[in-house]
Amino acid sequence: MIRTFAKAPTAQEIEAIARQTLARLPAAFAEQLGNLSLAIEDFADDALLDDLGIESAYGLTGVYEGIPLTEQSIDHSGTMPERVRLFRLPILLEWCERGDVSLEDLVAHVLIHEIGHHFGLSDADMHALEEQVL
Repeated sequence: MIRTFAKAPTAQEIEAIARQTLARLPAAFAEQLGNLSLAIEDFADDALLDDLGIESAYGLTGVYEGIPLTEQSIDHSGTMPERVRLFRLPILLEWCERGDVSLEDLVAHVLIHEIGHHFGLSDADMHALEEQVL
């Protein structure tokens, strides 16, 4: 039997999955997201990869850019708003290679990890939040 393959999910479809995840966040977290913006891009740019010491663009599925809530103060007024960027093609590659997770769960995992940085959460706290959302 020949398997029929569909087209890869678009950036808009990945964003829709991410926004569904945001909608499932517990109220205590959702209320604290403020003006956090969400962007879906195919890959991280070279400058970001260089800053993080990552050689391959496929090595980064998402990034939080901003100052965690636990570190913010009045001194940070006027700074750029917090942002989460998800990188579509590395996410899709991980999804294909793993084969043990749905795309929706993988996008949720990456997004919650990045949001966790916004809140200054530990890895254990990020996993606990993920369990509440999934």
